Amino acid sequence: MLGRCIGERLRLVLFACISATALAGCSVTVGSPAITPTPTASDTKADYAALGAEKFPVDALDTSQLDPQFLKQIVTYRSPYPPGTIVVDPHSRFLYFIQKGGQAIRYGIGVGREGLAFAGTGLVQDKKEWPRWTPTSAMIAREPNRYAKWARGMEGGLGNPLGARALYLFRAGQDTRYRIHGTPEPDSVGKAVSSGCIRMMNQDVIDLYSRVPLGTKVVVLSAKTSTADATKLW
Repeated sequence: MLGRCIGERLRLVLFACISATALAGCSVTVGSPAITPTPTASDTKADYAALGAEKFPVDALDTSQLDPQFLKQIVTYRSPYPPGTIVVDPHSRFLYFIQKGGQAIRYGIGVGREGLAFAGTGLVQDKKEWPRWTPTSAMIAREPNRYAKWARGMEGGLGNPLGARALYLFRAGQDTRYRIHGTPEPDSVGKAVSSGCIRMMNQDVIDLYSRVPLGTKVVVLSAKTSTADATKLW
């Protein structure tokens, strides 16, 4: 009798596990990237080579000093968004440019406090090469010794915090002050930083800029929809 009870319990547990697995397989997870190999040496050499034809020539990056997960690569990425959509996951520090066939180009990003102040959707309604930068009033108030001297703006260049390119996010025709941009500090990619929005390595933001027309939809994930635990960011 005892043996039959134990057997029945095991059968019920096994059935429950199989049922849960089947249901999980039918669900659609927004922003669920698959684990993929890191780029090969030949890939990274081409992706992060020097760009001498730029207005301000960009040096090649020594990618051996960077975390390979934050280098540009193709990943499997399940989402309901159509190809051509940008998905920003500031909490896991990745940006995805959705491709056909359930794939995406994934770039590593650095995230400033301003980068966590927005979630939801918007459109790229402006984009600039070697953009002019003006710190926000909040940045000036927070670090006046560092930012007050640039209150009237800084011209584009290799030392400009916006780097080689900037995409400007608008919602309902209004500038959200949310920027996807380059950085003169590539080692800050993959990290939480004190100021700024979404920063990318200059080679990466130049590549993304070339793929993104005006009107491109941008989805910025919140902590709840992120693939990472947001409490680990700060």
